[in-house]
Amino acid sequence: MAIAATRTDASPEARRLAPADLEAVVAIDARHSGRTRRFYFERRLRAAQVEPELHVQFAVDDRGELAGYVLARRLAGEFGLRDPALRLEAIGVREGEQGHGIGHELMRALEAAATADALGSIRTTAAWRDHRILRFLDAAGFELGGNHVLQCGVHAGRLGAEHEPDVAAPDHRNLARELDYSGAASNDFDALARDHADVRSLSPADLPDLCRIDRRITGRDRREYIERVVAEALDDSAVRVSLAARVDGIVAGFVAARTDFGDFGRTEPVAVLDTIGVDPDYAHRGVGAALLSQLLVNLQGLRIERVETSVGRGNFALLEFLYAVGFEQSERLSFVKRLA
Repeated sequence: MAIAATRTDASPEARRLAPADLEAVVAIDARHSGRTRRFYFERRLRAAQVEPELHVQFAVDDRGELAGYVLARRLAGEFGLRDPALRLEAIGVREGEQGHGIGHELMRALEAAATADALGSIRTTAAWRDHRILRFLDAAGFELGGNHVLQCGVHAGRLGAEHEPDVAAPDHRNLARELDYSGAASNDFDALARDHADVRSLSPADLPDLCRIDRRITGRDRREYIERVVAEALDDSAVRVSLAARVDGIVAGFVAARTDFGDFGRTEPVAVLDTIGVDPDYAHRGVGAALLSQLLVNLQGLRIERVETSVGRGNFALLEFLYAVGFEQSERLSFVKRLA
């Protein structure tokens, strides 16, 4: 998918994507992906109506018909990001329209929206074999990002309780307090690492404890992000799979994941692990393993085949931990476009 190098007076102009564009968006995507992802786009367009401050969506028309679209979402704390950014989730141009400046105009509109919102970068991921989108990202000025994208089959993880560091969202600077899947021993998935803590779905009463834990790990107040995680877990459980772990009645950790299908061109059921945190006072007590064990059980019940996460390349403790419990390098690469 090529982009025009510069914008001319004849270039198409972007507008906000509207609910009435759904059929055209689904049709364009189906031509590229080989299957319909109506449910994904329905949810995304509806979410943009409910929370317009979180979603940035544009369309370009040609001769009265939708010729291209782009969907992005504001990142506030996922994957341990310290600075707000836009996550490019989906972009498509109608067959026969590539090379006419439509992709360029969609990206120009996205960058203008990000700049107006004081966001410093646009981030995305793509499969390394998807040469079409890789060419597009290269032409649009994206570079390889600093995160590793890891994946684990829902049936493949081994969750024990030994050698468990504190848990934080990926890309945290204190390497002693990081994500916590643990390892080696003879426990496998069925050894019920979740028995080390009382793991249950998030509730509104958990919010102060989650903010406390996240603040202790990251050294920052991310209450707005944590509030959104809890709200999504309560309001849209079909998408958000979020859990809290208690030890002796005290909230000791939490995990937040999404089961939204369709991001970044995915056509198979995949969950995305956004954030996991364990109170440092409860490190090495199996809390993180308990959270992940229960998460995988829940995902299996939803027929999710794989869970992915993104980890900063300098998070050595976290990377070691994830690899030890069955995560491996994904075929997806992270990309970033930094904005002036």
